[in-house]
Amino acid sequence: MDRATVVLHGHFYQPPREDPWTGRIRHEPGAAPFENWNERIAAECYEPLARAGAFDWLSFDLGPTLARWLEGERPDVHEGFILGDRASRARLGHGNAIAQPYHHIILPLASRREKETEVRWGLRDFERRFGRRAEGMWLPETAVDTETLDVLAAAGVAFTILAPHQVADVPAGGVGRVGLGGNREIAVFIYDGELSHGVAFGALLDGRDAWFEALRSASSREIPFVALATDGETFGHHHRGADRTLMRVIRRARESGEVKIGNFASALAAAGEVPLVTLEEPTSWSCAHGVERWRSECGCRMAPHHDSQQRWRGPLRGALQSLAVGLDEAYAELAPGRLPDPDRAMETLGEVLGAPPGLEDFAARAAGAGTGGGERRAEALALLEVARDRAAMFTSCAWFFDDVAGLEVKQVLGYAAHALDRLRGLAPERAEALETALVSDLAKAPANDADLASAAAVYERAFRLGAGAPAPGDA
Repeated sequence: MDRATVVLHGHFYQPPREDPWTGRIRHEPGAAPFENWNERIAAECYEPLARAGAFDWLSFDLGPTLARWLEGERPDVHEGFILGDRASRARLGHGNAIAQPYHHIILPLASRREKETEVRWGLRDFERRFGRRAEGMWLPETAVDTETLDVLAAAGVAFTILAPHQVADVPAGGVGRVGLGGNREIAVFIYDGELSHGVAFGALLDGRDAWFEALRSASSREIPFVALATDGETFGHHHRGADRTLMRVIRRARESGEVKIGNFASALAAAGEVPLVTLEEPTSWSCAHGVERWRSECGCRMAPHHDSQQRWRGPLRGALQSLAVGLDEAYAELAPGRLPDPDRAMETLGEVLGAPPGLEDFAARAAGAGTGGGERRAEALALLEVARDRAAMFTSCAWFFDDVAGLEVKQVLGYAAHALDRLRGLAPERAEALETALVSDLAKAPANDADLASAAAVYERAFRLGAGAPAPGDA
């Protein structure tokens, strides 16, 4: 019997850390001896994997906001991802890389328009970066509902990856399809929960041969396909030395011929007809309560042994959603006359979000020719930055952790403050009114820190209410 194709998938992503005003990451003492956590994780994980040629064999998605940092700060590592995708295309006919929505947001909690924007921007970024169309897309936290899958399918995405509990019945071959109505459907690969858990939490990384033996056993089943999926940072950052373990597994697979390593797109091409499956929705891979971790006090948290509450999650989301409505209205009213085609500008913005120097040129092109060219370009740039920040406000990391005063919440509040700061130059009274309403809403999000009453205090301390941009590093 032919052995099953084995897919090893790494989800590569880091919470954004840049100062919204400078675009630079602040000094992070906890990352010592490195300047910040991106530098540290790159040294522990991304660089060793790239140097070893892991991406030739490892299926992966690379979060656009992380890819942007790598491209600017570690171009050698960024190139390792690109070359790995290219090598896998030569070997398998399909690349190892799959796309990701531009910002790491929980798509089931977004409107359809927000879903479409994030997917479109992510696909545009992928095409610029990898020089081809994406065949698959990883969903942040694998958070899914039917509308999310329909948006993917409408955008031309052929497949995504889910956890076993996200479908009612896991198909025997590990791949199924979800019917979406209107003759539209999308393939879903279901990763092996036991294998993935064993790698993610280290059980298969402790013994020198445990992981390879588990893969050899799994690939001998009477199935065409088996996959495991875990955070890419597992390999060298979460588990020291796991990057070397991964490369030993890959080397043994190649030398022995007992484990055939492929990728999702090549497996789908060879799968033929696959069965229909029923989606469990909304669900994610990291919340036992669906997607409640990102909007309520569901009980999921990083430090359950600490006495803390997460009642702030719902009010924080509500505050940012109300601000988003105001920013959308401002864009709709202010963009005509400054952008000849505001909707088209929003659709194509993803082409340059991952290439920071390109945003000003994009704004100039989007503004078009006309009188007052310099002022018009500056105003167009401000509007596009408002749109970018408005999307980034919903980065999932802010709700994943346990405290409304945490760095991740400050980061999304920073996007909110920067959006308001840019709007202030166009419509100062509107910006002031939106900021006042935001702070009032944030006051409903209680803090755990005894020194802080609520998220309103976090915002005011970090971003100096009404004073414009904070000094670099203040946030």
